[in-house]
Amino acid sequence: MESEMSSLPAVSRPALRHVLTHLVTPLLMCLGMGVAYLSAFHAPAPHRLPVAVVGQGPQAGALAQTLQDRAGDRLDVTTVADPDAARTRLLDRELVAAYVPGGDAPTLLVATANSETSASAAEKVFTTVAAQQGKPLAVQELTPLPAGDPTGQGLFFLLVALSIGSYGSVAVLGAAGAALAMRARALLGLGVALVVSLLGAALAGPVFHLVDHGLFGLWAMSWLYSAGIIAIGTALHTFLGRWTTLTMMVLFVMLNFTSSGGIFQPELQNGFYGALHSFWNGAGFLEGVRDHVHFGGRAGLGGHVATLFGWLAAGAALLVLAARTERARALAAAPGPDAGEPAEEEMEEAVGV
Repeated sequence: MESEMSSLPAVSRPALRHVLTHLVTPLLMCLGMGVAYLSAFHAPAPHRLPVAVVGQGPQAGALAQTLQDRAGDRLDVTTVADPDAARTRLLDRELVAAYVPGGDAPTLLVATANSETSASAAEKVFTTVAAQQGKPLAVQELTPLPAGDPTGQGLFFLLVALSIGSYGSVAVLGAAGAALAMRARALLGLGVALVVSLLGAALAGPVFHLVDHGLFGLWAMSWLYSAGIIAIGTALHTFLGRWTTLTMMVLFVMLNFTSSGGIFQPELQNGFYGALHSFWNGAGFLEGVRDHVHFGGRAGLGGHVATLFGWLAAGAALLVLAARTERARALAAAPGPDAGEPAEEEMEEAVGV
């Protein structure tokens, strides 16, 4: 490579180095996206998937223990006293499925709005259990989904759209808006987040009917989510410059989409993404919207909204730090008293006064 570069005209080598340096960013994006998505999604497998057997007698307890022994750490099997208690725990999102044995057709209670992939994994397990008893399995859905989003994954793609609109705006605010004061850029960021959230609400509601109620709450969480990303990105541009885009991709695509629970919940992923799911902003938005729209706000909605406020607060703190840094740089770059116009005494001497 060095020999090839040395054979080029001298005037071309700096330009080539400049291009090669800038190509590092998209190549790192390619590597990062591949590692993140494949490590998160390539081999989903249950890990302590929370399920229950319904019943109080020794038969229910024996079935639960047998399932636990056979599954090992793939399942977390408990017993609940009756179907009503099972429904409560499903709607509180404490369980993925609850198996009601007995009768000609045992029933599996599921709440698909929690996670379609987790419910499918549980259904496979208990279909085998029912087949061993020589009975067909009936599935009872507790959270019917809108016709526009029959799998419940449409909200994940809404998250993708909101994220792209948010971090894509950071490049404009950071570069084209560099001449503006940080306060002006921060206010513009809030305005952009408002537009992004309104577009998201329109797509989720009247356009594609991903939700059939609770649209105001979805819009409010969309604004919080978008504003947090834009605030963080606008501030980071002060410190990272052209590396801001790659950093934003890492934070709000590679780590964000993979840990959001949009495709697989933590119980179907490895521990790394499960840990991120507990505090990352994409998970806060997606789980908060699910709680609000599909579970009536009963399953930890406040905690997820607090997560979104936490990320916005972090963005606000970074904006303050970035503003101070820019002021310090401006003062350092300002010409000193000896570097500007000649002092009055010097001017008098020059004109012979």
